[in-house]
Amino acid sequence: MLLGAPRRRASPSWAEYFARQAQACKTPTLRRFYAAGVPAEACPIGDIPLVALDFETTGMDPREDAIVSIGMVPFDLRVIRPAAGRYWVVKPPRPLQGASIAFHRITHSEVERAPPIAAILDELLSALTGHLVVVHYRNIERPFLNAAVTAARGEHCLFPVIDTMALEARWERQGPLRSIKRLFGIQQRSIRLADSRGRYGLPHYSSHHAKVDAMATAELFQAQMARHFQPHTPVANLWI
Repeated sequence: MLLGAPRRRASPSWAEYFARQAQACKTPTLRRFYAAGVPAEACPIGDIPLVALDFETTGMDPREDAIVSIGMVPFDLRVIRPAAGRYWVVKPPRPLQGASIAFHRITHSEVERAPPIAAILDELLSALTGHLVVVHYRNIERPFLNAAVTAARGEHCLFPVIDTMALEARWERQGPLRSIKRLFGIQQRSIRLADSRGRYGLPHYSSHHAKVDAMATAELFQAQMARHFQPHTPVANLWI
């Protein structure tokens, strides 16, 4: 039986989970993905190859909705490499709805010409292998990719992520001033990608293009690291 995502203490560590899945998986690309392993929890974040990942989807529920585009950009704390990144439009199993088109601006004709996600999964997994994934809002990329791999390959694809939205929430939504702000009715500041970037003086990009948003996420993480952390910060302090 394949295991679900590891939880702290009650379940195996990410390293243990990857080792088990490398033995259990039958899909070659997925087996290689797990066999590459994950960094040790004490490993400095500055030593780890990263990849920013972003999906545009038809909705927010991976049980009902589907991926329509994928953007990924490799980077580290010093350099972002957009030319080495990738972008795919994929055909969802059901026709696009008007609200979805208005949101991500991917049209019926584009998805009609696009391959189904099953056709590019091996390429995507190979590109992610050996990298730690960075996202903005972990409830999209990890569950949607797991749902797609499970539907196409019958096996799970679960992995640790660094969530720049969750990191931003540490400073904007938590901490000792949270109760005082609530008491005085001070509205919480947005932790959406564009608003978070603005607090670090990063430029405004057009949103809801998967590769552009992946690059924007990489830039935000670099800025968060420069302001709040150090390159020697253990990865266990950052990932989820």
